[in-house]
Amino acid sequence: MSALPRIACPLCGGLDLLTLPAVRERAYRQCPRCRLSFMQPADRPSPSAEKQEYDRHRNEPGDSHYRAFLDRLALPLAERLRPGDEGLDYGCGPGLALAAMLSERGFLTAAYDPIYAPHTELLQRRYDFISCSEVAEHFHAPAAEFARLDALLRPGGWLGLMTQWRQPERDFAAWRYVHDPTHVCFYERATLDWIARRWGWALQCPAAHIALFRKLPSPKDASRGAAA
Repeated sequence: MSALPRIACPLCGGLDLLTLPAVRERAYRQCPRCRLSFMQPADRPSPSAEKQEYDRHRNEPGDSHYRAFLDRLALPLAERLRPGDEGLDYGCGPGLALAAMLSERGFLTAAYDPIYAPHTELLQRRYDFISCSEVAEHFHAPAAEFARLDALLRPGGWLGLMTQWRQPERDFAAWRYVHDPTHVCFYERATLDWIARRWGWALQCPAAHIALFRKLPSPKDASRGAAA
């Protein structure tokens, strides 16, 4: 195999990247600094191929098994919210199931997806919480996406993230999660710690593959709240 072109990590910008085993002729790299593993940009699917793959998924809002899967994120996130909190399901997909489940618990939840619910006006607001279920692995530009999520969160707000974590001691090429061609970024537990430090968030991991980030209020926000 010829040497891969020199590129930067799409999360932290690091340049001293490692080469991971190829999977179905797709090349992968890993950043030693933030521990993100990612697909070589040239091998990412086109937008049309990406949508075609998404359309094959059958995630029906009324499916009890699917709702139980989403509850792995919805339950711990809801436990940390306050009555009346408003949120956004970011990358909701076609079914809007998670937004409905959080709204049923009393947290009014809007839904945004660049393909299925491209309501860009929702990205001009700020929220008490954001849910992001099985979405972060699809980020082509994770640094820009996490910066956007930070901007969308109010101080003190929560970002609930569900994505399968890579176990570095396991065979990368044999990992089922990497065989989905739309999965282009993979996070280790150490990557989540890096993300929390980068954006000044507090991180809690109540279960495997579940990360809850709290946007800490700045000193200015805290003093404003005390004066109110």
